[in-house]
Amino acid sequence: MSNHALAERHRLAQLLTAAGPDAPTLCAGWTTRDLAAHLVIRERRPDAAAGIRVGALAGWTQRVQDEYAARPYEELVRLFRAGPPVYSPFALPGADEAANTVEYFVHAEDVLRAAEDWTAQPVPSGRSEALWRRLPLIARLEAGRRSPVRLALVHPDGRSLTVGPAGSPTVRLTGEPAELVLFTYGRGARTALAVDGTPDAVEALRHVLPLPPKPSPEQSPE
Repeated sequence: MSNHALAERHRLAQLLTAAGPDAPTLCAGWTTRDLAAHLVIRERRPDAAAGIRVGALAGWTQRVQDEYAARPYEELVRLFRAGPPVYSPFALPGADEAANTVEYFVHAEDVLRAAEDWTAQPVPSGRSEALWRRLPLIARLEAGRRSPVRLALVHPDGRSLTVGPAGSPTVRLTGEPAELVLFTYGRGARTALAVDGTPDAVEALRHVLPLPPKPSPEQSPE
């Protein structure tokens, strides 16, 4: 059985190593050092990881993350690459695959696509399908609850899913599952997606969720 989370863990560790500790990421305000510290405390400090989701605990989480970020960068990457310790919830059978396939894919792209001269890396077909299977839930939880318009997320093979407020104008976004996943997590400005909808609906969406840059006049169809 494929272990997509493990493969993405190693890819993310490689990207972090190649980028070095001070490179930008698509996580607002975070360098690669900050991202590496986040990844380590998420699976090695359960007492601090809760603040990632619970606002009341965010201050403690930030304090612990700052302490980890002060460690040698190579140590942080090594700890992340090594995987969760036995006491971590992510060490339970199946937990890493279920919880981290999308998490590590998105953060790997956060490192890759933050560079000005980034080039998309191919996504293996099995992993692409795994991302598509997870897309309905994350689309509802992430983009669907924030979008002011109905979203039709369309796979290149024609499969589609729809989220967002019923009765609203629909914006259609077509692209590979990897690009659709990144859009749902607010990374749409660095995706290769075809966007189709009325100008008002597209602009309403763009104010809430980033979209690929508008085509230049030379790129627009005549």
